[in-house]
Amino acid sequence: MTEADMSQPNEDQLPLGPWDAGALATLEAWDRSWADACRTMSTDPWSGKVLPLRMVELVCVATSVACTTLDGAATRRHMRAALAAGASRDELMTIVKMATVMAIHSCSLGAPILLEEAAAAGAALPSHPATPTPACDAMKRLGQWNQAWDPFFALDPAWTDAFMATGAGIYSAGVFTAKETELLSIAFDVSFRHMYAPGTRRHIHGALAAGASVAEIMEVLKLCVAQGVAASNLGVAILAEELARPAHGG
Repeated sequence: MTEADMSQPNEDQLPLGPWDAGALATLEAWDRSWADACRTMSTDPWSGKVLPLRMVELVCVATSVACTTLDGAATRRHMRAALAAGASRDELMTIVKMATVMAIHSCSLGAPILLEEAAAAGAALPSHPATPTPACDAMKRLGQWNQAWDPFFALDPAWTDAFMATGAGIYSAGVFTAKETELLSIAFDVSFRHMYAPGTRRHIHGALAAGASVAEIMEVLKLCVAQGVAASNLGVAILAEELARPAHGG
């Protein structure tokens, strides 16, 4: 064996990353060349060259548990790996909370359109009595208020404040650094299951301002691409089961 050969990692020592071990083994048996190429690409962020393993796994928890994804198997796999890499319960619970409140993008998208169409139709807007909005005020003090929220605040300030009460604590608890919060937020917004451009731009801007490097942000994007492996984890396993049915001759 040459020195060059010895410097290459053994195939069995490569990280699984986003892969289900059983699906990967089946895929390798069917199409080793493509499986090797896809595994090399998708597991690159696990090399530790840019982000620490703990952060890699936390990003994967975020993209798996997001309300736009809800991949139970991947969430469990990456939560387990994150805990093994030193993540805490509070960190993982914070990601679950972030994954929950990202559903506000339904209003970010829909409320401006509602206001425009209501104006075009001459429809009356709902009236609301003046009421304190302490949670919204807190989000503004934290610098977490997004102008995209102004339209639904105008439509229903009391409900908006109730929603923001669920978000203010997430960002004020100090579980993550500002940079980590922004990197995780990028993952939520840029994931191919979501692709929310306004939030992606806002959080990339925030990540750079918080000290993140371009390489670190690119690593988050690569982890979101690695999430595509979920198609193989699901499809290969089902195909193997269907091929094993008697009708297919085993």
